[in-house]
Amino acid sequence: MTGLRSTLAGRLTLALLSTLILLFLALPIVVIVVTSFGKDAFGTFPPQAWTLGWYKQLFADGSKWPAALSLSALVAAMTTVFSLTLGMTAATALVRSDLPLRTAVYGLVLAPLVIPQVVIALGLFLLFEPAAMLGSPIAIALGHTVLASPIAVLILIATLKGIDERLEDAAASMGASRLTIARRITFPLAAPGIVAAAIFSFITSFDEFFISQFLSSVDTVTLPVEVFNLLQYNVDPSVTAVSAILIAVAVVALALVGVARRLSGSGKQDGLLPTEPAGLSAGSETP
Repeated sequence: MTGLRSTLAGRLTLALLSTLILLFLALPIVVIVVTSFGKDAFGTFPPQAWTLGWYKQLFADGSKWPAALSLSALVAAMTTVFSLTLGMTAATALVRSDLPLRTAVYGLVLAPLVIPQVVIALGLFLLFEPAAMLGSPIAIALGHTVLASPIAVLILIATLKGIDERLEDAAASMGASRLTIARRITFPLAAPGIVAAAIFSFITSFDEFFISQFLSSVDTVTLPVEVFNLLQYNVDPSVTAVSAILIAVAVVALALVGVARRLSGSGKQDGLLPTEPAGLSAGSETP
């Protein structure tokens, strides 16, 4: 790669390859968004005519989409609160304390990211079914937290590692309590990471399907499950409009993360996510 970048032909080749890869990755998204504005009832691409009818149909009288959308938003909001609470607690313990078996705990926290989601969903079903909690928004949010909290932990670990512990030590030496230190120093400095963790937790929950499918009921159906149920029996072009809305939510959320990091100046930091457990103790080193 270094040799390619040293010549004009190499730079053009890299630019062309990068463009082709990005187009390949973005093409399905572009197709969905464009098709959502097509008038054809079969959702053909490219559309022969254009309309906003499928978006209007989502909010027509008798439509199931508003209920599914509001439930997904409610569950995602609860998941965000649960994930931030667990994530901040776990990240603080991993970075700021001498936790025994720290590497093992780190691996346990990240385990839901590598275990198949259908396995986690089945385990949650067997957990909540005897408690008669299937269909409860709280149960679904708790299930989503299993997947969202590891992501929040990763982000918050990287955030806490970037905060100079000497600031907290100086506040403690002047008599500040742990709560005051957290409220006046740690949380304000960690605000960009907290915002990023909240947004990624929200997206993870909003788009989650397997856990929602196992834990939902007839009366409580999230947006991804409603999309699956509809496509299982027929082809409804309104699904493309829902998919476009989901894409828009993800794009706006990622844009908010970028804005938050840029406004705070954290966009100049090297990395957002830690890649190895050995770096957990880096935040406690003193120059």
